[in-house]
Amino acid sequence: MQILLANAKIMYDKSGLKPWTEPQFQSVANRLAMDMAGMDIDTLERELDCSRKLAAENWERYQHFFTAEKMPAIMAYNGQAYKHLVASTLGEEALVFAQRHLWITCFLYGLLRPMDGVVPYRMEHCVHLPSADGKPVNQFWRDKLTDVLIDSVKADDGVLLHLSTEEYEHLFDWKRVCGEVNVVHPLFYVRQKNGMLKMQAVWAKSCRGAMVRHVLLHHITSPADLHSFSYEGFEYAPCLGEERWPHFVRDNRETLL
Repeated sequence: MQILLANAKIMYDKSGLKPWTEPQFQSVANRLAMDMAGMDIDTLERELDCSRKLAAENWERYQHFFTAEKMPAIMAYNGQAYKHLVASTLGEEALVFAQRHLWITCFLYGLLRPMDGVVPYRMEHCVHLPSADGKPVNQFWRDKLTDVLIDSVKADDGVLLHLSTEEYEHLFDWKRVCGEVNVVHPLFYVRQKNGMLKMQAVWAKSCRGAMVRHVLLHHITSPADLHSFSYEGFEYAPCLGEERWPHFVRDNRETLL
């Protein structure tokens, strides 16, 4: 079973663990980064649709892209999913398993194995760059990544555990992916006081990270074994959803993340 997890916009500046491998598309990322380094702060603010402070921070990052200290991708991100993945506490056995089974999606490096070396950056799906043939970067990556993902899943057992987000599906010909491999897409819901189910973004991100951790620690390779996952009140609900969309439900409580 191969796993997809999205990257995060918030990144650490360094990690205590050294990377093991180089990203498969490092040369492509280098070209995109050079284009970004050639932009001024005003252009970065517009292209990244961010504050001027963040634009200035990322201008500085891209100026030092080729000399910055590299860190393992799984240790580099600090978004909600990664706070609950807690990669820094994973042992070597879990990291070795992750290196064989986990893909991290992102708009600069395309696809990353967790121990691939990356540097701090920010990239958005809609950025247009000369090295991306003038296309938005998500469309630019599609022809490069689709076969890589499909081939890796087929070389495993034909199952893709989709814990990334809809935004990153655009990196691939997603219709082809769903047609050629078995995509299992867990959904996480909070049951409201009126009994209705509601998906809450913060909880969904938290559960995606926690489920990746669960898979890595227990070396899970079968979708059926995902049913053992439970986290912060979320439990598998066998009477809901379908085989490819397993539902995990939490009763509404006042527990804070």
